[in-house]
Amino acid sequence: MMKRDECFRALARHVTDEVVVATYSSAVDWLALGERALNYFSVGAMGVDSSHALGLALGRPDKRIICLQGDGSLLMNLGCLVTIAAAAPKNLVHMVVQNGTYEANGSHPIPNTKVEFAAMARAAGYAHVHEFSELANFEQQAAHVLKQDGPVFATLHVERSKPLTYDYANLYDPARRVALKAALRAS
Repeated sequence: MMKRDECFRALARHVTDEVVVATYSSAVDWLALGERALNYFSVGAMGVDSSHALGLALGRPDKRIICLQGDGSLLMNLGCLVTIAAAAPKNLVHMVVQNGTYEANGSHPIPNTKVEFAAMARAAGYAHVHEFSELANFEQQAAHVLKQDGPVFATLHVERSKPLTYDYANLYDPARRVALKAALRAS
C-alpha cells in the first residue's frame, strides 16, 4: 500500500504547467510540496473538486487539468463520474486517493471501504481507467497516465495518514486565486 504524500511527490515530478485541483487532505499534502500559481484549492463542500476540475477542463481545453480527490469527497458527488464521462474532456485527469476514510471529518470510515471507484469510472464511460497500489508501479506509469486523452481516472490506494493540520486561512488564501487567474491569463 502507498502513502499519499509519496504518491504526490512522484506525481509532482511530472507536473509542469497543468492546473492541479484539490481539496482538504489532498490539498494539504499537495501544497506541502511547494507553492505553484497553477494550484486551485476548492473551498467549502466536500465533493466539489471534481466539478471544479470539469469546469476548468471545459473552459480551458488548452490546459491539462489534474484533480486530486479523496474517496470521501468523491462519495459526496458520485454523479460527477457520469457528468465528466458525458462531457468527455480530453484534458482532464481525475485521481482519487482511496484510504477508506473521511479524513477531514475526523478520519471516520467511509460506508464501504471495498468500493471500486475504478469500476464505477469505467462503467460511467471514462476513456482510460487505472488503479495503483504499489508506489513503484505508479512512479513508472504516472507520466503515461498524465499524457493520455481523457477523461482519465486513476485510483491511488493509500494508507490512512496521520492526522493533518488544516490551516484553512492559508489553504484558501484569496491571493492563490488571484495568482491562478493571472497564470491562466498569461498562458
